[in-house]
Amino acid sequence: MDRGGTKKVGSRGESEDSQEVSVDWKGRPCRDDKHGGMAAAVFVLGLMSFEMMAIAAVGNNLITYVFNDMHFPLSKSANIVTNFIGTVFLLSLFGGFLSDSYLGSFWTMLIFGFIELSGFVLLAVQAHLPQLRPEKCDMGLSRGQCPEAKGYKATIFYLALYLVALGSGCLKPNIISLGADQFRKDHPKQSKKLSTYFNCAYFAFCSGELIALTVLVWVQTHSGMDLGFGVSAAAMAAGLVSLISGSFRYRNKPPRGSIFTPIAQVFVAAITKRKQICPSNSEMLHGSSSINMVSKSSSLIHTDKLRFLDKACIKIQNGVESPWRLCTVTQVEQVKILISVVPIFACTIIFNTILAQLQTFSVQQGSVMNTRLGAKSFQIPPASLQAIPYIMLIFLVPLYEMVFVPIARRLTAKDSGISPLQRVGIGLFIATFSMVSAAVVESKRRNSTATLSIFWIAPQFLIFGLSEMFTAVGLIEFFYKQSLEGMQSFLTAMTYCSYSFGFYLSSLLVSLVNKITSTPKKGGWLSDNDLNRDRLDLFYWLLAALSLINFFNYLFCSRWYSYNPSVSPAAALNQPQPRDLETANSNSL
Repeated sequence: MDRGGTKKVGSRGESEDSQEVSVDWKGRPCRDDKHGGMAAAVFVLGLMSFEMMAIAAVGNNLITYVFNDMHFPLSKSANIVTNFIGTVFLLSLFGGFLSDSYLGSFWTMLIFGFIELSGFVLLAVQAHLPQLRPEKCDMGLSRGQCPEAKGYKATIFYLALYLVALGSGCLKPNIISLGADQFRKDHPKQSKKLSTYFNCAYFAFCSGELIALTVLVWVQTHSGMDLGFGVSAAAMAAGLVSLISGSFRYRNKPPRGSIFTPIAQVFVAAITKRKQICPSNSEMLHGSSSINMVSKSSSLIHTDKLRFLDKACIKIQNGVESPWRLCTVTQVEQVKILISVVPIFACTIIFNTILAQLQTFSVQQGSVMNTRLGAKSFQIPPASLQAIPYIMLIFLVPLYEMVFVPIARRLTAKDSGISPLQRVGIGLFIATFSMVSAAVVESKRRNSTATLSIFWIAPQFLIFGLSEMFTAVGLIEFFYKQSLEGMQSFLTAMTYCSYSFGFYLSSLLVSLVNKITSTPKKGGWLSDNDLNRDRLDLFYWLLAALSLINFFNYLFCSRWYSYNPSVSPAAALNQPQPRDLETANSNSL
């Protein structure tokens, strides 16, 4: 009995001879009336909301703590934040690998959830004890000359920060995959609910972000970072309680062993048989005869792209060949999918580089503006401005699900209304205008004699929030639906890996821009600790241009991509031939 309770013959890659059966917490086959569905997924959504609340409160206001309390220069502070967030998302690949290969989603989430909790506790302790931080010093009045954290103080800070990164990174892809696993893709009604789940997951994400950016950031600003970090720890603990509470209802898919072994086998077998000629009839390839069998829900249809890899399926011996010399069509098609999604993945990196600016420079931009609400003494924490798009999305996401999706579903006959790739493309196009708005407002702020209200930078957050509703959800749905049994967490992790590369690219761009634009008499656009002397507006215009170029690149990549859906009982009876299927799906947008 392998992952999902599936009986199989041969290696991990030969799962097309199997039928998926998920198991409960005791390893027994699940029953539809007792396990899975939205009743089980809601506990996962609870963890998602609380965990997002905890880490968003830290990440979105971290630059304030790093700059004012740890006394790192502004550009270094921005890079610390982007590197931290980038590491969170990069580690999602590790979490997806552990889950699919060895631990399973639930145990991966439980173990690394407690690791993340320990990081929050350590951050709270350091923020509370003065002896663990540098002496108090106003970075604004001293023009950045305050002594920065070094030695054991810096060590404790980085240890706490990266415990949070490790825990959150390994948690994120499994939150999505465990929740989605509660819905059977081979069941027509549950398949429709799967798309609804992704929208509900984004709603939970927005709810957590909204509370973090209003209540928790306000607590950090007015009651101290120590209490703020402590509240984050409490939120994380509540999320773990939610996760454990639903353990009796979850549909679990046990791990199948290393997910990289069958991938490596395909490349080794294809290279070994590189001199062989691929047969014109795909039915002659090893394992292809079972593709059209309705009961084999884990099979993938053969496609004509990347034909070199098909050589791994050519049988040249009468006896039994090693799995390192002979692979199945499903194995090869899974590798084709992994290679094919890379261009789509790459096109979302610039999108997340824009997100990095909203969590770093835009927060500092707000700190030098008028933060008072009208004539009253109440001041808005700059980091709380990031709550504006989530206030909008709290209402917009349900409208999207209840109004737009049903209308689009009738027009397109697609469960999700529009395809995931179409959804991603709309978001990438809208994101460009976020940086255009940011550049215009920053230029106006620099040239204005009076201090502008902080609400002038609200449009850049609103526009990006709208774009994120399309791109983030579309990308997660795209990766999950294109994955084969046993690789859902890892492919879902690629979504978060895109965030990682985006934030790392942000750090690289800041360094490159400073180096290229600096002169012997004057520093680069972002080299000072004073935004009135920096040229943040020009940096925003650069990102707007890169975003627009990236959108046109995405149009090309998405039209090149061809879907390879898993065979389901509902689709198998009227399934087109492989060549016809590829042609029909080649136009993704």
